[in-house]
Parts: sequence; structure tokens; C-alpha cells
Amino acid sequence: MKKYRLPLLSLIVVIWVSIAAILPNSRYFEIAKNLDIFATLFKEVNAYYVDEVDPDKLIRTGIDAMLYSLDPYTNYIPEEEIESFRTMTTGQYAGIGAYIGKINGRNIITMPYEGFPAYEAGLKIGDELTEVDDVNVEGYSISQISDLLKGQAKTKVQVTIKRYNEQQPLKIEIQRQKITVNNVPYFGLINNGVGYIKLEDFTTNAGKEVEEALKELKKKGAESVILD
Repeated sequence: MKKYRLPLLSLIVVIWVSIAAILPNSRYFEIAKNLDIFATLFKEVNAYYVDEVDPDKLIRTGIDAMLYSLDPYTNYIPEEEIESFRTMTTGQYAGIGAYIGKINGRNIITMPYEGFPAYEAGLKIGDELTEVDDVNVEGYSISQISDLLKGQAKTKVQVTIKRYNEQQPLKIEIQRQKITVNNVPYFGLINNGVGYIKLEDFTTNAGKEVEEALKELKKKGAESVILD
């Protein structure tokens, strides 16, 4: 019996190690094979499909469908949307720090916030924004203009404005800075014992800002609060 114990044990160990080595390699082989199939199919569709296709849109559709097959919460955020994603989740973004509104179809600077790049660069209330980095924004929506103005902190953006009493448009270069959006832009007492809290966003610090506003209102004598 002793003659066969060592070889049998060795054989079992060798088989176990071989299986352990084959399984990962098999998985990587399947991944590589399927990526090769996807790339080949993608090239064939681009080359021979009856209509012209948009490669970026096709890949994005494939990525979104793949992730959605896992669960509804796993999403792909492309580079051009990362700033909007950060703004939505953290309340912070890199921009010029000015509020733009539509007035009679024109894009008007309605509030350059003091201490932020737009204010420091000299933008004024009433300035009409016509171009962003030589892109004509007349007819653009506010969200489209906002996307153009946002970018990485410490990068520069050039805006062209029309100003009252100025004969020629003004070109102003502004360096983007990190801007923090307040979830609670206003709170205060509206009458004796009744406080008011305006909650506009729901980013990471929203709960903390509401808590701080509530504490301040209680110090001022608020017995009830309207949360808007």
C-alpha cells in the first residue's frame, strides 16, 4: 500500500493544480474571443450596413445595453458628461460662476456671483452672451450653454458678449474655477415662530445644510418650519 500513496497523492495535486490553472485561462480566453467577435461585427456593420452608421452612437448603445443587462443602476459615464455627473452628485463643478437666463429669446447674464471668475473678469448683469469659444450660442438652450462653459478647473474659456452702450462685442477670457452649489440657497423666519427653508438640490451635503439651517432657525425662535 505504501508504494502507491505518494504517486496517487502527487497525481491528485497535479490534477487539482492543472484545473485551477485552466479555469482562469479559459475565462480569459472566452473574454478575448467575445471581444474579437464584437470588434469584427462592429467593423462589418460599419463597412457593409445599407445606411451610414454613427460609430460612437453604436458603441454607446452596446455599452448601455450590456450594463443594463446586469442591473438598472450600473451606468457608463463618458468623459464629456463627467462634469455634469460631478455636479449632480457632489454639487461641485468647474465653471465661471454666473447665472444665465433667457430674456426675449436672448441669453442674458442675470447674476455674476461675487468672488467667482465671471465677476472677477468683469461680466455684468444685462450682458448678452453670444459666443463661447467662438461657438455661436444664439438659439442654444441654457443647459447647452452651461455645458460649454463648464470644464476642468484652471482651464480658460472665452466668451463674447454684447453690452449696453458698447458699439462692438466684447471678448473676455475667463479661467474656470471650482464652484460649489448650495442645496439650501435661503432660509429665514417668515413670521413669529415660523421658519422657511428653501431646498433646491439633493447633492451629498443636502442633509447637512438642512440640518444647519434648522438649527439656526430654532435659535431664532422657530417653532415650526416650512420646507420648500
